[in-house]
Amino acid sequence: MSETTDHKQKMQERQAEQRAKVSELQDPEKGLVLVHTGAGKGKSSSAFGVAIRALGWKQDVGVVQFIKGKWKTGERLFFDRMGGVDWHTMGEGFTWDTQDKERDIAAAQAAFAKAREMMASGKYNLVVLDEINIAMRYDYISVEDVLAALNARDPKTGVILTGRDAKPALCDYADLVTEFAEVKHPFKAGIKAQKGVDY
Repeated sequence: MSETTDHKQKMQERQAEQRAKVSELQDPEKGLVLVHTGAGKGKSSSAFGVAIRALGWKQDVGVVQFIKGKWKTGERLFFDRMGGVDWHTMGEGFTWDTQDKERDIAAAQAAFAKAREMMASGKYNLVVLDEINIAMRYDYISVEDVLAALNARDPKTGVILTGRDAKPALCDYADLVTEFAEVKHPFKAGIKAQKGVDY
């Protein structure tokens, strides 16, 4: 048997296996819960990529940012220019910048109230809760309250929760959990954040 024929046969077998697996899958007919966590870069970037994908299908998208404050970012500029996203930046910046725990808790609780309202409204196919895992890490919001809000969401609404240190209970609840691992980062080589790459 030639190498070409052998390759073709292996790929045909692989194709048949894949088609058999796919034929057994079912559509849950509900929005999924995705968690993007880990120490690596790209958690929010990936979530906004999914938001673009949803917009491509003319789905309704909402975003609540829990930490980033008024920091100008490329994704916010893009979505403001393109339209189609109901965007709420409600954090006041990184906790080391505010240095006021009560103020941070109040901002996180206000952001969570908006998120809960959006998830339950039935208006959105996708809601991105950017950096909510950080708010849970610092106990500004309880994981129990977040799980209750996810349970109360409209069935069609998918949710992406981003940020390092996702709580184990949230990961257990989610349909998909992706951990972003850092292998190398320019910051550690003395390179400051780059416009269009980091923000």
